[in-house]
Amino acid sequence: MPLTEPPESFDAAAQTAPAPRPGPPTRLVLFDIDGTLVRTGGAGVHAFGRTAELLYGVPGVAERTRFHGRTDTALVKEFFLGNGLQGRSWDIRHFLDAYVFLLDQRMREQPGEVCPGVPEFLASLRALPEPPAVGLLTGNILLGARIKLGAHALWGDWACGAFADDHEDRNQLARIARDRASRVLGRRLEGPEIVVVGDTHRDVECARAIGARSLGVCTGGGSAAELQEAGATWVVDDLMAVPAGALFAPAA
Repeated sequence: MPLTEPPESFDAAAQTAPAPRPGPPTRLVLFDIDGTLVRTGGAGVHAFGRTAELLYGVPGVAERTRFHGRTDTALVKEFFLGNGLQGRSWDIRHFLDAYVFLLDQRMREQPGEVCPGVPEFLASLRALPEPPAVGLLTGNILLGARIKLGAHALWGDWACGAFADDHEDRNQLARIARDRASRVLGRRLEGPEIVVVGDTHRDVECARAIGARSLGVCTGGGSAAELQEAGATWVVDDLMAVPAGALFAPAA
């Protein structure tokens, strides 16, 4: 579907999807984590704020920072810059090491929940006659992603991934994830063969950066109107409403 066309509608109540259009089959589905696969109850935000306070004596960072759809490394750099602190690579690593320690503690106490329909949707993707590769495209650093998904037995079985350790720019992460999946599959993937699943306009922008389609879910940071305005190919309330075979099976 050309990206200039309006998003396709999806009738969640009737559980029906638009008929697949002629074109290449979906070979790769990339998932955001926060608000898409799991909701952590603000564990990452809490851990980030506590790290800033414990290491640098700066309180109230969590309340003053916009977290949705951003990368951990970009957030840390913004924190250093905004508070007149040095932001060398060692400083960033030191901050993130403390952050994941506090994140792990918080997740053990309050793990949050899996977003509606996630296990069923993943299972249905993998059960397709020609299943696509399934990977991660997230602003979390790798260890943060593992902690958040591991708390819900969702870590593992991902064909590839791109994380904030790889780059601070989410659009660059989309390219990294595409290239890694291409190596796994042994062939160069083209944009229309890829679907990015996410809950914010930044996920939609990631998809557009590589010419991919996008499935916007209203389980996290973005509303249906915001996702539609960003140009999502499909927008749904949650993954309970998506029959994977109808959306991602090879087109006839």
